[in-house]
Amino acid sequence: MLYSTTPAAEKRRLFRERLGSGELLRFPGAFNPLSARLIERKGFEGVYISGAVLAADLGLPDIGLTTLTEVAGRGQQIARLTDLPAIIDADTGFGEPMNVARTIQTLEDAGLAGAHIEDQINPKRCGHLDGKAVVDEDTAIKRIRAAVDARRDPNFLIMARTDIRAVEGMDAAIDRAKALVDAGADAIFPEAMRDLGEFEAMRAALDVPLLANMTEFGKSELFSTQQLQSAGIDIVIWPVSLLRMAMGAAGRALDDLDTKGHLRGRLDEMQHRADLYDLIDYEHYNHFDTTVFNFQITR
Repeated sequence: MLYSTTPAAEKRRLFRERLGSGELLRFPGAFNPLSARLIERKGFEGVYISGAVLAADLGLPDIGLTTLTEVAGRGQQIARLTDLPAIIDADTGFGEPMNVARTIQTLEDAGLAGAHIEDQINPKRCGHLDGKAVVDEDTAIKRIRAAVDARRDPNFLIMARTDIRAVEGMDAAIDRAKALVDAGADAIFPEAMRDLGEFEAMRAALDVPLLANMTEFGKSELFSTQQLQSAGIDIVIWPVSLLRMAMGAAGRALDDLDTKGHLRGRLDEMQHRADLYDLIDYEHYNHFDTTVFNFQITR
């Protein structure tokens, strides 16, 4: 009821233990707190919070327009509703190294289990668009060092994302990833890998956990979890998938309302009221205040 029963520090500790187990951890992207709870109910290992989704939710493009306050606030809302660990997209850290340090402590306070900081210049672009530019290695290293030095909970995962593959090629991506690990990154997010062989090359070059981004309509092939596990990937995210599915369904429903004037033909596609109330633990609130839940839902 109201909040997760697992404290944030415990979520982080359990996540770190599981991350070292050798299994592939699946982190679908939550577009709101309720979808995070659904991800948990469906048996996944974690929740991902995408910067692109947060921006889109505000009607903004993913070009660094969101603020730390907006991102941390939404992250806290999502993390509070699930016992799963939540990793959040912290873009370029919202400024210079001192801003990166503040970002990490703010996200810790928000209850997140980890965050990734990328090496793009400001303003950033979506990782699967052309025309990206990255900072020099020294700047990228300073961002990660600031993040590592700022965290207070050693189990808070500091992940370094590098976008250099699309700019300078695969050899540069491996070199940049190694430098970021040397700077203290706990894990690496190599963005926009072109094929499974590139993930395998990253795995061979690094001894820290790797994240694979399986976003639709991007630069990477949409590999299965079995393929990614065979390539040695530790975490897979589907950052925008649930939002895309929800918006696609919403668009089709609006079309029916416009052309037919009703949604009688789409009732089977909807989450039933009873399922919604179960997901939000409506009945459990009755144990706190009997005036909140005093009726039964029938199908």
